[in-house]
Amino acid sequence: MFSEHRKELTWGGRQLVLETGKLARQADGAVMVTYGDTMVLCTAVAQKEPKPGVDFFPLTVNYQEKTFATGKIPGGFFKREGRPNEKETLTSRLIDRPIRPLFAKGFQNETQVICTVLSHDLENDPDIVSLIGASAALTISGIPFMGPIGGARVGYINGDYVLNPSPDDLKNSDLDMVVAGTPDAVLMVESEAKELSEETMLGAVMFAQSEFQPVIQKIIELAEECAKDPWVVPDPAPEKTELAQKIIDLAESNIREAYSETVKQTRVEKIATAKAAAIESLDIEEGSENLVNGLLKDLEKSVVRGNILDTGNRIDGRDTKTVRPIVAEVGILPRCHGSALFTRGETQALCVATLGTGQDEQIIDALEGEYRENFMLHYNFPPYSVGEAGFLRSPGRREIGHGKLAWRALQSVLPSKDDFPYTMRVVSEITESNGSSSMATVCGTSLSLMDAGVPISRPVAGIAMGLIKEDRGFAVLSDILGDEDHLGDMDFKVAGTSEGVTSLQMDIKITGITEEIMQTALEQACEGRLHILGEMAKALDTARLDVSNNAPRITTLSVPKDKIRDVIGTGGKVIREICEVTGAKIDINDDGVINVAAVSAEAGDAAINWIKGIVAEPEVGVIYDGKVVKVVDFGAFVNFLGAKDGLVHISELASQRVGKVTDIVNEGDQVKVKVLAVDNRGKVKLSIKAVDQETGEEIKKEKEETSDAE
Repeated sequence: MFSEHRKELTWGGRQLVLETGKLARQADGAVMVTYGDTMVLCTAVAQKEPKPGVDFFPLTVNYQEKTFATGKIPGGFFKREGRPNEKETLTSRLIDRPIRPLFAKGFQNETQVICTVLSHDLENDPDIVSLIGASAALTISGIPFMGPIGGARVGYINGDYVLNPSPDDLKNSDLDMVVAGTPDAVLMVESEAKELSEETMLGAVMFAQSEFQPVIQKIIELAEECAKDPWVVPDPAPEKTELAQKIIDLAESNIREAYSETVKQTRVEKIATAKAAAIESLDIEEGSENLVNGLLKDLEKSVVRGNILDTGNRIDGRDTKTVRPIVAEVGILPRCHGSALFTRGETQALCVATLGTGQDEQIIDALEGEYRENFMLHYNFPPYSVGEAGFLRSPGRREIGHGKLAWRALQSVLPSKDDFPYTMRVVSEITESNGSSSMATVCGTSLSLMDAGVPISRPVAGIAMGLIKEDRGFAVLSDILGDEDHLGDMDFKVAGTSEGVTSLQMDIKITGITEEIMQTALEQACEGRLHILGEMAKALDTARLDVSNNAPRITTLSVPKDKIRDVIGTGGKVIREICEVTGAKIDINDDGVINVAAVSAEAGDAAINWIKGIVAEPEVGVIYDGKVVKVVDFGAFVNFLGAKDGLVHISELASQRVGKVTDIVNEGDQVKVKVLAVDNRGKVKLSIKAVDQETGEEIKKEKEETSDAE
């Protein structure tokens, strides 16, 4: 019944298996990939006809996790998987980026790749498995995909590169890098690093590229056995070539003139006018609008790329290495904990840092289990940042991806939770955009954290590199504009400190780049990054010595573990009362570490003293402040140390004989008591008389000393 095909190899010390022919047989391509006990079903389907009315390639990649893969039932009311979580969104982007450039030019059929995690062994991350499976499914589908590609994760532990490290290995690794590419070149890099050198980062990329070659070979062997007949992509019609020449004759000079304008908005208007004039001069048949717009885009691309390669001059007049003018400002929002405005050319990010307590941590329910995150970075890209009017929607893949890239760049320089027990959230509002707002976010976030008093080890800056590559040569561009990104061949983002790289992301729009180009880009990026760090230092070069006056002050104290229940109280009664009365926030850890957060020193001191009183043990001979909580015939019960009660016997109320307790004290009175004894059951014997006697003796002694002095 099934026509099954299977390929396997030992890869990174584990068995990798590719299987097809049993599941999802109606898809154009379907491959089950198993690595360890992690299994992902990857499918590829394309419509048989081009999607009408589009002038782009409509590709959708969906990575989805099923909670049954780890034997869990989804949380929440509905008990089923819902909208994609952050990991699913980021992995979908991770797969999309390296496969998109490899579809045949002119192929515009709607295409969908779905990767479904069916089993997860908690040792092998499904993202690499899904990337390999998507490549295999497309390769055997017949869809015009110029693959296959391979992918791998690289760690760097004790000076050695490690292929596909486990989660435990990554805890000790200075690098977490994912690389994808073809047999000949690299297509995509995504990484987080602990201030590694450019040479180490390049070595990791090359290591991964060599290590996934056996995987590519197995995909080729699988395709040789069972690939479907390749789809035919028609060559451009002769009339398209004729139309392209007409457009060049009509619009080239006007578009060249428009691209000589260095101000973005003026340039955009001139380009639109040039295109409109060309379209008006053409006798366009109905339904050919997309074709004409595509040819005009090709003409733009040719003009911009040719200018850069022939003259070395870019759209805004810079050479290939110059970074646009930078203005960095901090402390611009007076009531916020930390704020920074970072402007680079026509790109601007307003970054605001907020400090919270452990109660503000993000709880993440992942396949691997629930964990908490105390650093959050949220990136927003409103339409006004590019001079457009549009709907304000919830964050999409772009916003989530850019925010995570900036998060990775800062992660390695943040203080440990033990050293800085705050929850940190940064919001980056992109207020202007013309190239690399994600790297502006890195710079602005670094400044806003330092402005808030977060003791990061060193400032972090980021820069975006571009590439123009033709048969006659290539040019690497520093600090690319938006148009250079759209019309170029590479978006290569590098972030780091003065000591090394903390994050690297690379997307290639052609069939790959060589080691030589990558090395040139990394060296040029290092120069640009150091320049940007120098400009940032003019605003703030290190973290402020203390957190903002508007931020909560967190004091850490430790209590014996057996006292935690006393601080919490039955059903949380005691800790709720402390928080309500003092206004402080309290986080209690299982190891007895307590963090008390309060905006005012008075509130913090009150909560700390309350807790200390609860956990403190009464000491014989020590005098305490107390409150009479109950009066009985034989004495009074006094509460002291916050949660301790002791008895003052009627004979210990005063030096003289007391006939009635209420003659001396009443409920609610504030008194001083001295501990006389604590028995083995914890009952405390107190005395007010002893305090009076001790006080009287001290007064008498002071008078005698004064008399002697006279």
